[in-house]
Amino acid sequence: MIDTRYRVSAGAVYSLKYHLVWCHKYRLQVLVGPVEKRLRQLLYQKAKELDAEIHALEIMPDHVHMFVESDPRLAPAHLAAQLKAFTSHELREEFPPLKSRMPALWSRSYYVGSIGTVSESTVRRYIANQKTRAQNI
Repeated sequence: MIDTRYRVSAGAVYSLKYHLVWCHKYRLQVLVGPVEKRLRQLLYQKAKELDAEIHALEIMPDHVHMFVESDPRLAPAHLAAQLKAFTSHELREEFPPLKSRMPALWSRSYYVGSIGTVSESTVRRYIANQKTRAQNI
């Protein structure tokens, strides 16, 4: 049976999952209808290009929630920047009112939280017990 908790790349075994949230520049409720539908398509398209996997996505009228997994080569800040820049450019080209009504689609800030398979206390305990474990081998 394959362990799906971890991914493997050249030289790394990893599990890097993030909760990303970002808002519309002025919190206007514009991420609805055709804009929401197209934003969803664009996010999946860009994630695929970045070799990232979206596990969950919810687009609210004024912000986006995403549960995404990527490899160690892609820092969370870079991931967020790429997703925001690409979708802003594409949506503003396809929906002219987004371009004329505001100078930018997304705010500069975002939230990122890591999501892991073990808790912080488990990792701390594991590290603290390394010398004891090595002596018992």
